Amino acid sequence: MNSLELVNKLYKPYRITKLSKCTIIDSLDGKFVVKPKGEKNIRELFSYLKSRNFQEFPTIVDDSRSDIDIFEFIDDAICPKEQKAEDLVKLLAKLHDDTAFTKEVREDKFKEIYDNIKENILFYKSKYEEMMNSFESEIFMSPSHYLFAKNSSKLFNQMSFCENKLDEWYSSVKDKRETRVSLIHNNLSLEHYIKGEKEALISWDKATTDSPILDFYKFYHREALNLEFGTLLKTYNKYFPLEKDELSLLLIMLCLPRDIEFDPDEFKSCENISRCLDYVYKTENLVRPYFQNSGE
Repeated sequence: MNSLELVNKLYKPYRITKLSKCTIIDSLDGKFVVKPKGEKNIRELFSYLKSRNFQEFPTIVDDSRSDIDIFEFIDDAICPKEQKAEDLVKLLAKLHDDTAFTKEVREDKFKEIYDNIKENILFYKSKYEEMMNSFESEIFMSPSHYLFAKNSSKLFNQMSFCENKLDEWYSSVKDKRETRVSLIHNNLSLEHYIKGEKEALISWDKATTDSPILDFYKFYHREALNLEFGTLLKTYNKYFPLEKDELSLLLIMLCLPRDIEFDPDEFKSCENISRCLDYVYKTENLVRPYFQNSGE
């Protein structure tokens, strides 16, 4: 008998619902979420969070089995996604503020970050140049190739902007020997935030200790075209003020080029390019005021 069968026998659920990797069971004893156990010790993680005065996570009902964990089920209230995102970034700021500490870093840490981002920019610059050379050699460009060629200057300008700001950022941090880190959720999305009678972040399997800006960066990549991030960044920065070099690095990372996928379906290719361009324009509107306000 496997663990899920044993759970069914013990809880005698009258309804079982499969949801992605989780199983939701309704029983006379209550409603629970059964989830495959990951590599991370969730009880140990939650114990640490409690010690830092952060308790916005689901209660563990049973983690005694080797392959599954059982959590309380938390009902999620229906609310506008913009309001949910605002509440999410406030809770994210609290998580980072409650767990932040200063850590000494090796001498080449910031150089390593600089080199990785620079390599990313140069890779896409070379890739886009090759695409342009190929498209310009065509007698008649396809609609997607024409759309890319027509807007290529915007993409190249953004990469140049990133390079310039990256050089400025590295110049300001190259002599630093410490940085601020915190526990980061590392899997942030609207689906992983619940607010009903209780407020909670779920799906902590990827949690780790790293720069707090990574959570906001990954959340932006997921939801940039679906939410207005001008207000969200101000809210996050209000409750967890980023240091100047942290904010600069975050803004640079948000501006990094994205991969463009071409599909056999020409309509889908045009859609992909349009989404990429929408991301570029939206990110520019978010980022440039911060650099202008700082006099850069």
